[in-house]
Amino acid sequence: MGSYPDYQQWMGFNDSISYHLPFTLPRGSSKIQIYEKTDFGGRMMELMHDCSSISEEFRHGDIQSCQVIEGSWIFYEQPNYRGRQYLLRPGEYRRFTEWGAMTSRVGSLRRVVDSY
Repeated sequence: MGSYPDYQQWMGFNDSISYHLPFTLPRGSSKIQIYEKTDFGGRMMELMHDCSSISEEFRHGDIQSCQVIEGSWIFYEQPNYRGRQYLLRPGEYRRFTEWGAMTSRVGSLRRVVDSY
């Protein structure tokens, strides 16, 4: 486990971490479709792997909507899995506000996997 003596190093607003929903780790494969526009419009890219820099792979740093087809994913505001995190479970997200973000900026994304 990492150590962060100052909560600002992990982009937190305060020194606490909240847990809101029970969560079971998904089994099997992961698949997500990301879109540059709301309501699944514009350019689409399908991913089945982690991506440390969305702008390098998608050529666009904003994800306006997405569909989580399989597994669960974490969106990070910044590249290299840094910044605010958003957990996305299977389903449709027609706008970035539906996954709890204030902006459409996504820097990286990662599959939720069982490490055992």
